[in-house]
Amino acid sequence: MKGNTIKKDLKDAAGAAENAANSRIFVITARTGFAVSGALHVLIGLIAIQLAFGKAAQADQGGAMAQLAQGTAGAFLLWLGFTACAALALWQLSEVVFGYREREPKSKLWKKLAAAGQAVVFLAMAIAFSSFAVGNGKNSGRSTSDSTAEIMKLPLGPLLLICVGVGLIVTGVVFAVRGIRTSFKKNLSLPSSAALRAIITGLGLIGYIAKGIALFLVGLLFIIATLQARPQESTGLDGALKAVREQPYGVYLLTLIGAGLICYGLYQIAKARFVKM
Repeated sequence: MKGNTIKKDLKDAAGAAENAANSRIFVITARTGFAVSGALHVLIGLIAIQLAFGKAAQADQGGAMAQLAQGTAGAFLLWLGFTACAALALWQLSEVVFGYREREPKSKLWKKLAAAGQAVVFLAMAIAFSSFAVGNGKNSGRSTSDSTAEIMKLPLGPLLLICVGVGLIVTGVVFAVRGIRTSFKKNLSLPSSAALRAIITGLGLIGYIAKGIALFLVGLLFIIATLQARPQESTGLDGALKAVREQPYGVYLLTLIGAGLICYGLYQIAKARFVKM
């Protein structure tokens, strides 16, 4: 009898959690997480373009958040970003637990793994927003190189870093392929307007390719820094974009990548409205 009562309580709790995850207010807040991510990518793209033409800047998530913090409404925007990203992380976790029930087992597994990955990404963003909001924001490039140096000292540290680099490269390729194939449209409820559909598709196509290139470069930088035992060169997206600038025609390449990241950001903002949730 007691066992049945516990099972019923657990089932009721799970039902309540699922209902909360599907509530209108929660879903709207979670959708805002995509818009926040989009705004950050637009800022990173703009910073990258400024970097291409010689302005000293930090072209990554930390740099974008630092710019938000400097504005008159900085604290409000940072806490808004925290709330939206935390809600989206929780929504993705709810998909891991309750979602994709009608899918085939193999498809369900991949979808749940993807949702879990997204949950980690947005949870990390929420933590970063809260850190900047309370005045503890850090230079993400320096943090990455410091973390890389510490991991490199471990017995299997270099192998782990190479695996991280390979993972980022593979993720970058997946993003680029998704953009080329426009397979991202499967997750959208596109509007009836043909012009608006074309704009969203175009932003997604260019944006996913640019995001894929950026991730590929970051992964490559991880591997090179590890093989050369120079962890100070593993500075994440900021370091990868600055490395592009130093190449032949780097100004033009970096400008194109920056423009592509802006497109990805605008796509993410549109996704907030049209993604299936």
